[in-house]
Amino acid sequence: MTPPPGPARRRRRGLVEALNATFKHWSLLPAVLLFALLTAYPVVNLLRMAVSTIEFREGGENWSFTPLHNWSLLLADTALAPVVRNTLVFVAVAVAIEMVAGLALALLIGGLTRGKAVMRTLMIIPILVPPVAIGSMFKLMFNHDFGFFNQILGWVGIAPVSWLGSTKLALLSVIIVDVWHWVPFIFLILFAAVEGLPKEVLEAARVDGATRGQLLRRVTLPLLMPALTVALVFRAILAFKTFDEVYLLTGGGPGTSSELLSLHLYKVFFEQNQLGYGALLSVFTIIGVLSLMVLARWLTRRWALR
Repeated sequence: MTPPPGPARRRRRGLVEALNATFKHWSLLPAVLLFALLTAYPVVNLLRMAVSTIEFREGGENWSFTPLHNWSLLLADTALAPVVRNTLVFVAVAVAIEMVAGLALALLIGGLTRGKAVMRTLMIIPILVPPVAIGSMFKLMFNHDFGFFNQILGWVGIAPVSWLGSTKLALLSVIIVDVWHWVPFIFLILFAAVEGLPKEVLEAARVDGATRGQLLRRVTLPLLMPALTVALVFRAILAFKTFDEVYLLTGGGPGTSSELLSLHLYKVFFEQNQLGYGALLSVFTIIGVLSLMVLARWLTRRWALR
């Protein structure tokens, strides 16, 4: 007959069982610590900067707690209102066009019987091009004297226009470049979702006599709604952070006609050297973007339930 285990052996067994039961928790500790180091600390530091005035003196930093001073700078910033308006127009127009174009391309290429792999490869090329190269390329194409777009206008008898030098066309020009750059991103997300649609459901709808419009509205779009929501949220977040294209194409000009919030933050931080006010503006930007993302998610869910 085997003797019962002693107290030390029972303690070791209990320790092993406890470690096995909690393995999924403590094994995440390194990732949690890394997240806190790379994310939580910068966020806390940003909040600290938002209520401070930071000056550089004698090779060091001088922090002073001045939340009201940063608020006064926020209220006195006359360029902020047009910058916010430009950013909202840019995000709404660019993302809407990209979503519609990406969905159309995903449905069109998804319906092909041949050449899907080739078309998918060709579509991702704009994503691979560095933003600096995109800005330089389109700046030449928008050139008033010899640009590609004005040459097209000349072929149809229209006088050349100043794409990047007009207050009415500068933001539109940036939107055109952004659409060219990011439609493939939306396409890849939605193309994967289209390829995963249940064929039997679509075939059953066709057998029941559904037209193409009814099939798209009643079957395809509801099934694609999770992918559409993910694509919309991700692309909207990236659109709010657009910097390279507008900086290289227009620099925010003429005036502030094409200046976006990311470029305005850059100017506040690095040209005006107002670190505290820039941090406060960054905090409000984060809150605004999160609010819009929650609203967009709620609206897409409401539309899916209709």
